[in-house]
Amino acid sequence: MFLPLEVLKPKPFGGRAMDEAIQELLSEIRELYLADGIPWCVGYSGGKDSTLTLQLVWMALAGLPVEQRTKLVYVISTDTLVENPVVAAWANRSLEAMRTAAATQQMPIEPHRLTPELEDTFWVNLIGRGYAAPRPKFRWCTERVKIRPSNKFILNVASQHGQVILVLGIRKAESTTRRRTMERHEKGRVRDRLSPHGSLPGSLVYSPVEAWTTDEVWMALMQYPNSWGFSNHDLLAMYRGASEDSECPLVVDTSTPSCGDSRMGCWTCTMVEQDKSLKAMVTNDEELEWMRPLLALRDALDIEDDRHLRDFRRMNGTLMIHRDRLVHGPTPRPPAKTGCVASWRHRPGFAPTAPSTSATSPSSRLTSCT
Repeated sequence: MFLPLEVLKPKPFGGRAMDEAIQELLSEIRELYLADGIPWCVGYSGGKDSTLTLQLVWMALAGLPVEQRTKLVYVISTDTLVENPVVAAWANRSLEAMRTAAATQQMPIEPHRLTPELEDTFWVNLIGRGYAAPRPKFRWCTERVKIRPSNKFILNVASQHGQVILVLGIRKAESTTRRRTMERHEKGRVRDRLSPHGSLPGSLVYSPVEAWTTDEVWMALMQYPNSWGFSNHDLLAMYRGASEDSECPLVVDTSTPSCGDSRMGCWTCTMVEQDKSLKAMVTNDEELEWMRPLLALRDALDIEDDRHLRDFRRMNGTLMIHRDRLVHGPTPRPPAKTGCVASWRHRPGFAPTAPSTSATSPSSRLTSCT
């Protein structure tokens, strides 16, 4: 007879007291802060990991004499302009609270809300340029609306000071992919706990909570008050609302996962089958019923094949054949030479139904794609 094996979860903080683990981490943060004059950029999204990371940095600096708080710490939060409205409002109000608290507490912390350039915004590309909704093989959104604004700011700071240290709330426990990426960058560390950034020259990455679990993150947030006056319990409530079962067991039962795995990103995202967090918010809170049309619009954008909704004509008025099929437009980019058969520049009102490479109609002009 075989008895079922009980899977035991590791004890939080390696079996140490939480306060002991946090005080050790605060000492490490202070040591790194005082080690040089390189400015810091703390990434803040309003979520649990970035909130805890910023809170730890804030707590560490608060433990230093005012005269030692000489190095600027930029807090950067990128608003894609299509964020979950509840999360976007939370993050924006939090940035304002940080600005006020930093001035009151004499902290060298400077919050910045970053947004994409007009030509990079989601709707300009989806409607204005006619891009299809983002797909795994055509993920045009992340680079434009999220990465470029932050990279521009970071590179600007790095160019002014020679280097910049990015303080990020990334954790190995988030996913297998994240763990592998972090472990790969660890091999190139130039200093203790500082890894080179994969794509930003002059940038080093410091991830203070990289080894923390989700439960440990929530335990710390619930036990330590928010440094800039925003309630961490309200943050927990927001996560609870974004969970399908509207429950967050946390550490009450260490055998069950916390609600911290809720994902709250852009409400227009078609990279996932459905926006579970937004759907849960609308379902769990009748005051958020006004967001239900956003779910409907997001689903309307999520079309696997939208060619029947597109014009055959490209933005420059040409038609293009690729592999014996007419390529639907519009798109601002010129046709690729490979596999391109021909294109027709046609006059207004002319819409050929079955174009062929031998077309000689006076209403169209055959031009070579090469």
